[in-house]
Amino acid sequence: MYKLLIVDDEQKIREVIREYSEFNGYAVDEAEDGMSAVGLVKLNDYDLIIMDIMMPKLDGFTACKEIRKIKNIPIIMLSARGEEYDKLFGFELGIDDYVVKPFSPKELMARINAVISRTKASSEEISDELVFDGLVINIPARTVTVDGEKVDLTPKEYDLLFYLVKNKNLALSRDKLLQDIWGYDFFGDDRTIDTHIKNLRNNLGPYRDFIVTLRGVGYKFESE
Repeated sequence: MYKLLIVDDEQKIREVIREYSEFNGYAVDEAEDGMSAVGLVKLNDYDLIIMDIMMPKLDGFTACKEIRKIKNIPIIMLSARGEEYDKLFGFELGIDDYVVKPFSPKELMARINAVISRTKASSEEISDELVFDGLVINIPARTVTVDGEKVDLTPKEYDLLFYLVKNKNLALSRDKLLQDIWGYDFFGDDRTIDTHIKNLRNNLGPYRDFIVTLRGVGYKFESE
């Protein structure tokens, strides 16, 4: 059974998400602020976190940063604000989806199911360790090392790298990447992909050039 952590300072919001989540077969923990959420993540393993942005003690963005230091858990952000800046900032932090309040509980569940399915599928499709010079990608462990040093990627950065490697030497358009990695009905645009590619290249260090920009098209992972 997959386990979710719902983080929102509004009790009614937590109750609605809990009701739909448990109906769909998920186990659920709750937190009313970001600080409590970070504490629960230290004690428990979760398959996905649903996190509000505007909360007391510790806001969602800050909590997301702290959680990323501890564990690599997919995160869906909730917000009453739909500004593009908030969405882009969230994706720069490595969140997996962004849902604006008020939202349809059924749609939120569809997004939860999609994120968990993509995360689990990406770790199960290939069981071998992939080596490209000093870049080593361990699929089962969802780890990446650069010249023997482990690098910390967000879940979405890992999914993007894995997808590029799986389709190495193939040209992949930005639309294709958005559709296959972020999923259906995603609001994002080319900047979402470009931001994640930039962050991913920074993490790969000397092997950043394995990810090749195809002007006017998209990207590909190129190796001999």
